[in-house]
Amino acid sequence: MTPPTRIKIPAGFWEGLRQLGITANDVVQQAQLPLTILTAPVVPTAQYLAIWQAYSDIMDDTAKGIIKLATVFEPAQYPPSVLATYHARDYRDALKRMARYKQLCPPEILRINEEDEHCTIELDWLNTEQSGPPLLVGITLAFLLELGRRGTGQPLMASSVEFSQPMGDVQALEVYFGCPIQIGANGNRLTLHRRDLDRPFVSYNADLLEILTPVLDRSLGEHQRITPIREIVKWIIKRSLTGGRPDIQTIAKEMGMSDRTLQRRLTDEGRSFKHLLAEVRQEQARMYLTDISLDIKEVAFLMGYEDQNSFYRAFRQWEGVTPSHWRAEHLGTQTR
Repeated sequence: MTPPTRIKIPAGFWEGLRQLGITANDVVQQAQLPLTILTAPVVPTAQYLAIWQAYSDIMDDTAKGIIKLATVFEPAQYPPSVLATYHARDYRDALKRMARYKQLCPPEILRINEEDEHCTIELDWLNTEQSGPPLLVGITLAFLLELGRRGTGQPLMASSVEFSQPMGDVQALEVYFGCPIQIGANGNRLTLHRRDLDRPFVSYNADLLEILTPVLDRSLGEHQRITPIREIVKWIIKRSLTGGRPDIQTIAKEMGMSDRTLQRRLTDEGRSFKHLLAEVRQEQARMYLTDISLDIKEVAFLMGYEDQNSFYRAFRQWEGVTPSHWRAEHLGTQTR
């Protein structure tokens, strides 16, 4: 999926800051941005991230900024895509709606996996080379727990939380989330107790959902039509490679459609899932091989291959040479 170049500032963001005693001007000045950004419907991605970083700098402690902003938001300030989650039938329904409609509100994207007694929600970025500041990561995961607490009316606690970057006062975060916090993890994840997902929402509103759901689904459909389906599929494959060989059923499910529908739409664009998978692997192989800190075995693993020989055979089909020869030729060209 092509990363967004312009992003809408969350509805209620400025009002939330005002309730914390922080003016919009304070944040804009801290970010060294023009005041016209306050009335802009959308802003460039770099400016969007700069605003979040400025708020973090003003709060001085990332954990404090996360907890305060997560708890100050009122449902009346939610945009329709979030309002639909707040009035869902239960916590599971709310999280699925959040992950689905998050596609309308980049740059984050959520992946939900239920297994055994836990439900893990992993946060990814549409632009993997420009991830958000730690505070934005933290507020995203905190809001998911806050959604469950407000929807069920119960003081739910997480099972565990993982952050890839320092988050300030870890003890304060452990009190808020009610669980151990791991810093320096290989990703950003919120793990919930799966039993909590069945808890009904006291804020459930079937009539409102009947109005909001068709509108949001149409908006999502329009959004997906604007971006070629092949680009969306390639992006999902790219971030799923290290977990093994992604199949069309898994990709289709994540996109909210059947595998037959996905295959038909790819065919309409003159592509196939098998072709896209090979294309992504070839592109990623080239990228990884230019990183001399990775040996060939590590590259094969990152590509989702179970053994190095399978990777060698595939690479020779793509490039006509072995990965080692391609790397030597490429690095030799760069150093001339």
